Amino acid sequence: MTGTDRPDLDSYRAAARVWIEANLVRRPTAEAPRRKPWEIEEQTPEELAEQRALQRRLHEGGYAGITWPVEYGGQGLTREHERAFLDEAAGYVLPDLGIAGGATFGVCAPTMLAHASREFLRRHIPRVLAGELIVSQFFSDPDAGSDLAAVRTQAVRDGDRWILNGSKIWSSGAYYADAGMCLARTNWDVPKHRGLTWFLVPTDARGLTIERIRQINGDSEFCQEFLDDVELTDDDVIGEVNGGWTVTQTMLLYERGAGSAGGGSAAHTGLRADLAELLAEVGTDDPQVLDLVARNHVDDLARAALGRRLLALMTADPTSAGSLASYGKLASGVLDPVRANRMMEIAGHRALAWGEPSEAGAHAALGLLNSRFMAIAGGTSQMQRNTIGERVLGLPREPSFDRSKPFREVVRDARNWSGAVG
Repeated sequence: MTGTDRPDLDSYRAAARVWIEANLVRRPTAEAPRRKPWEIEEQTPEELAEQRALQRRLHEGGYAGITWPVEYGGQGLTREHERAFLDEAAGYVLPDLGIAGGATFGVCAPTMLAHASREFLRRHIPRVLAGELIVSQFFSDPDAGSDLAAVRTQAVRDGDRWILNGSKIWSSGAYYADAGMCLARTNWDVPKHRGLTWFLVPTDARGLTIERIRQINGDSEFCQEFLDDVELTDDDVIGEVNGGWTVTQTMLLYERGAGSAGGGSAAHTGLRADLAELLAEVGTDDPQVLDLVARNHVDDLARAALGRRLLALMTADPTSAGSLASYGKLASGVLDPVRANRMMEIAGHRALAWGEPSEAGAHAALGLLNSRFMAIAGGTSQMQRNTIGERVLGLPREPSFDRSKPFREVVRDARNWSGAVG
């Protein structure tokens, strides 16, 4: 859609308001607009089906994929149009496809749009927008640690087929997703970053087994996948064969929040909802509690300001977005545990025992259990520091002894290494 075809923001906002009032349900004032996966029970299949139907209604109304290309079912409009719709819909119930749905719309589909072929996108993106295709991330290998370039799940060409074998882990929501975006090694005889390829693997593919992992918070959102002779074709390839590291960099960019539509919204100076709810439950008589509340509030404001600053910098220079996003990711990884421990101090005994899971003390306790998430998922805090040091500050690279060696040799040397020096 060209600039002359786009509706002006005022008329778009007015039309969106009319459609929202006619098609969406108002959310109770006290209800949070988006759940966190550890805060309520997972959706039943029937509830998920209802959310898929709501997503389809949004798509049919022209309010899904607002910034995505028209050719693939989107609206081809600007971020400002998307923010206008979200502002108008703030008091209404929007589709909630769970943690895998968030990955689909926030990470996987944008990465596909950046790298997949037109034929691939025509097949799959309209299904994403209609709620028919939820995509989980088949990213990490169990034995690769935090080195994504060291994955050993392999895809071997066999005539007109690809045969995948290996295992993936920490795939959020894979148990109910329709497909997984899978990183596999397609060439063992080149350095590790140059022999990777991305595939879209249907979760009902023969040879794919998905097992759920019990987490410290009692949930089972994480999954591990086992691929045993899973057959795919070239139609399932995302991006260039052996060019998967470029796709990976884009995925990490989105995973670290650089593509967030809400990043440029106006600043809010009030207490965050969880902090306000806890303070209301605890009371304001204890000066130590007020001090802890003030410290968390100042940190929250600083992080919000950092987010707006980073968005402005990334918008001005998109080529730097991947590196700059590490600042936001690092801030969350460092400050989330600090904030969670303060919330526990504020809550006191309320965070040790509670009557209902909805109570603020329960949220504080569960928040502590999940507070290390951002220091690990999507790249550890140590990796973010490396990125900032090397790519933003221009510091020398850390020594690396395997970047130029064929990956087959790296694996062989690691297997034979005794730990002896000299």
